[in-house]
Formats: sequence, C-alpha cells, structure tokens
Amino acid sequence: MKITTIPRQLETDIRKNWDSGKVIIVLGPRQVGKTTLLTALCAAQGNYLELNGDNPEHRLLFANWDTERLRRLFANYETVFIDEAQRIPEVGLIAKVVHDQMPIVRLLLSGSSALEIAGQINEPLTGRKWEYTLFPISYGEALHHFGLMAVTQRLKDFMVYGMYPEVLNSPQNTEQVLRQLAGSYLYKDLLQYQGIRKPEVVDKLLLALALQLGNEVNYNELSRNLGIDRHTIETYINLLERAFVVFRVQPFNRNLRSEISTSRKIYFYDNGIRNAIIGNFTPLHLRNDVGALWENFVVTERIKALQYNHWYGRWYFWRTHTRQEIDWVEEKDGQLSAFEFKWNPKKASTRLPKTFLDTYPIAKSGTITPDNLHDFLQHS
Repeated sequence: MKITTIPRQLETDIRKNWDSGKVIIVLGPRQVGKTTLLTALCAAQGNYLELNGDNPEHRLLFANWDTERLRRLFANYETVFIDEAQRIPEVGLIAKVVHDQMPIVRLLLSGSSALEIAGQINEPLTGRKWEYTLFPISYGEALHHFGLMAVTQRLKDFMVYGMYPEVLNSPQNTEQVLRQLAGSYLYKDLLQYQGIRKPEVVDKLLLALALQLGNEVNYNELSRNLGIDRHTIETYINLLERAFVVFRVQPFNRNLRSEISTSRKIYFYDNGIRNAIIGNFTPLHLRNDVGALWENFVVTERIKALQYNHWYGRWYFWRTHTRQEIDWVEEKDGQLSAFEFKWNPKKASTRLPKTFLDTYPIAKSGTITPDNLHDFLQHS
C-alpha cells in the first residue's frame, strides 16, 4: 500500500486558488503530508524556491531582511514555498511585503503550530491569504484511493494505528513510527517557543488525557491528580490544541437547567498517536477501550469530512447532571443533528434521550456503527 500516491482532498481547493494572488497557507500536524502536497504542486507549476524554517541556514537568509533583500532572494522564482514557516521570525510581515511589493511571486507557507504562525500572520495578512488545515489521511481519501472493500477490511487497523501517512505506508514499522511521532517531535514547536521548561509535565498531561478518552475532562480533577495548578493545565491543553495534538469539544446547552455547561471532551487527532502515548497497540478484540477508540475515530473523521467539504457549523456533545448524554451534536443554520457512536451494530437502535428530543427540534439523528460509517462520513 503506497500512501504517497493518495490524492489529498485539499489539492483541489489549493489549485482553485493557486493564481488568486493571495498567500496560500497550509497548517496541520507534523508529518501529515503538508510538504509532500505543496512540493508536488510547486513542481508541477514551474520553477520554485523551497525553504525550510527548521533549517538554521535557511532562517539566516531572513536575518535583517528588508524589501530589497527579499527581491534578491526570490528573484527568478515564480513560486516560493516556506515550509515550517513558524520558525522564521516576522514571517507574517515578510509575507505581507512579498504580497504587496512582489505580486509576480506566488508565496506558500506551511506550519505545524497554529499558535505560532497564526500569531505572526493573522494581522499582517488580513485579506491577503487563503488558509487551510491538512489532517492525517482521511477516511474519504483512503476510500477514494483503495475502494470500499479494502478500507472496510482495514478499519480495525485504522482504529489502533491511526491514519498518519507514514504509518499506512510502512506497516512493518508502524509501532516504531508512532512512538517517534508521539514523542516530543509532535509538539517540538511548543518546547522551543512557549517556554515549557518541563516536557515531562506535558507527557504526564497527555497520558492523563489519553486515559480519559471519550470521557468529560475536569480541569480541577486533572490538577489534583497530576499535582499541576489549574492554570498550567488549561495553558498546556490550549498549546497542545494549537499544535494539532488534541482538540476540545464544548457541551451543548441552551434551555435546561440540568444541562452540563462547563466540562469539555478532549479528543486526539489520531488514534495511533493516542495509543502510542499509553503504549498499547493490542488488537481491537482484546481491548477494553474499543468504545472510546470508536468514538475518537468517528469524531475525528467526521471533522475531517466537514472541514474538507466547507461545512461551517458548530459541533458539541450533550449531557445532563442526571447522566443523559449524546455523543455528537451538530448545529448549522439553526438546525440540530444528533448522533450516537456504537462499535457494536446490535446497539444501533439506541434511542436518543427523550429529554433532548422533547426540548430541541432535530433535523437528523442516528446511531453510527461500522455498518453505516460510510454514509455518515460521505454526507455532511
């Protein structure tokens, strides 16, 4: 299985805006294929210059920069691609100057830390950029490339080992690859930029979050269990989210006093990363966390599908103090949809809580199992 040949869904969007005159920015976790995608697009379109912010020599090229220095650096190139652009000081101002003063240069930036690159580019590049997020290989991308039968047969592997390109491309080295990815490499930008002097605290927090997968996360409880103050817990979770390691889902609450409003659910962008953090690659049929893995997998794949298909609603979970709950609630244009996630198809008839149904009008609902996963992820 050669994952390097799998077409990425973002390619169509980027090509559409290739000649728009705006800066093209692709964010996402490290090692999900940003460089591969953008390098291939550059190579197909003509002469280009590729620079990497992780390379100290390349960073030096921008030391004491000014407009003329940039003109000399980018001369004779119609496309300039700066990979890991968050490592380049003042990259937002540099991009603004290139956009405003060198309109013949097409500029592409990639970054693995949304916090760092967003802080540098949002203000300087207002109205001057197209911004995208690239995730690990999506169910839809795998489906398009390999076909329904092959993807269905590999579903259990996806739930254990995840969807990172290198993982799918090197099945003989899967666990080694994931252990390397799940180490500090995945969030190295945080260690370098955010003054995190004790990486072991990040490791303890990640392990705690991984063990609570699928459950609500209480910051006060985490603080007590880990011996870390609540403010640090919140700060580190925010940083891990900006580094595309985890993401938070807020509770849905509108009308009922019994609805939970303060807790959060935290998911991992990839099941394989989560399993590497807890050191457990046991086959699915021998695990006691299958329900949590299924929920994390479906939530992540649903988000990929919605984002790639330009869905601009909001998503939540729902729970009351009496423990009535719904795994996934979507809201778009004032309409709500609600879904439960069950690995066992025999539980597909599970009804949504009557309290929720009596309180809110529902446009769509259902229980998502392996039997109807395809339809759920192909229709937004």
